[in-house]
Amino acid sequence: MDTREFGRLGRISALTLGGGGIAGVWGRTGRAEAVATIRAALDAGITMLDLAPSYGVDAESERAAGEALRPADEVMVTTKVQLPDGEGDIRRSLHDSLGRLRRDHVDLFLLHTQLLPRDGSSTWPGNITWQRYRDEVVPEFERLRSEGLIRAWGITAVGHPDAVTDALREAPRPEAAQVVVNAMDMSGDLWGFDGATPDNDAILRVANGNGVPVIGIRAVAAGSLTSSLDRDVPADHPAAVDFARAERFRKLAAELGESPAALAHRYALTVPGVATVVLGVKNREELAECVAAEARGPLTDEELRAVAALNA
Repeated sequence: MDTREFGRLGRISALTLGGGGIAGVWGRTGRAEAVATIRAALDAGITMLDLAPSYGVDAESERAAGEALRPADEVMVTTKVQLPDGEGDIRRSLHDSLGRLRRDHVDLFLLHTQLLPRDGSSTWPGNITWQRYRDEVVPEFERLRSEGLIRAWGITAVGHPDAVTDALREAPRPEAAQVVVNAMDMSGDLWGFDGATPDNDAILRVANGNGVPVIGIRAVAAGSLTSSLDRDVPADHPAAVDFARAERFRKLAAELGESPAALAHRYALTVPGVATVVLGVKNREELAECVAAEARGPLTDEELRAVAALNA
C-alpha cells in the first residue's frame, strides 16, 4: 500500500481503518468480525487505526482494538475526546481510552468536539467555544505530549470554517486535522451551524498551507456514496437526502466500471494534500474492496473531470 508523509508521526498508509464501522455505527457487525477486520487491515499494510470512545456501545471501537492488537504490531492508534458545552475532562478521557486500548500512549489525540466561531456569530449546541479551545484544550494537549501520553494532537476540522481556519493558522497549531473529503462535498449530519455553510475545500487548503497533515473523512459520505445505505434512517435524515442526491454518482460509477464505494475512495485518495483516507468499513469484505480500490491507483484526469461535472 502507498505511504505518505504525516508530519511529526512520519509516514502513514494511504488508508486508515476507522473505528465507526467496526463498532457498528455504519451497520451491524460483531466483536469477532471487528477483531478479524483489524487484523486483516494490518496485513494489508494499513498503519493507523482511527478510534473514539463514542464509536459504538461502551466505546466498542477501542475495546475491539484492545483485543485485536499485539505488542509487536507496528500500528499508530488515534483516539479522541469530546468536550460538549463546557463539560468533559481531557485527561480522564485519555486515561480511560488507554485502559480500553491496553496501551501506555496514543499516537494521535484529537478533539472530537467542534469549534464555535470566536466572535459568537454562529451557534450549534454541544460544541466548544474558541476561548476554551485556546485556554484549556491546547495547553492540556501540549502537556500530554510532553508527558509522553500522546505523540501528537489534532482536531476534527468540521466545525465553523472561520474557527477551524483560525485554529490551523495560529500557533501552537494542530498536528493533524480531519477534513471532510468526498466526491460530492457532502458534510451530512456533521453540519449543524446556523448562519454559515461548510467550506471543506478552504479548510483543506489552509491546512496544507500551514503544514498540518490532513486525514480525509467521510469518503463515502456516511454511506450516501455507496450502492445502498446499510442502516435504516428516516427519509429526511441527511444521509437519506444525500443518498438520493447521489444517484448521478452511482450512475457514473457504473459507467466507469467501478462500485460507488470504490470510486468514492479512489476519488478521496486522489485529492491533493490528503495524507490518508479513513475507512468506515465494518467487515473484511468491505475492507478488501477498499484495499483493492487503493491498489488501482489515482483517478485519471478524465475521471476527475467526470466527477467534477456532477457538482457543476
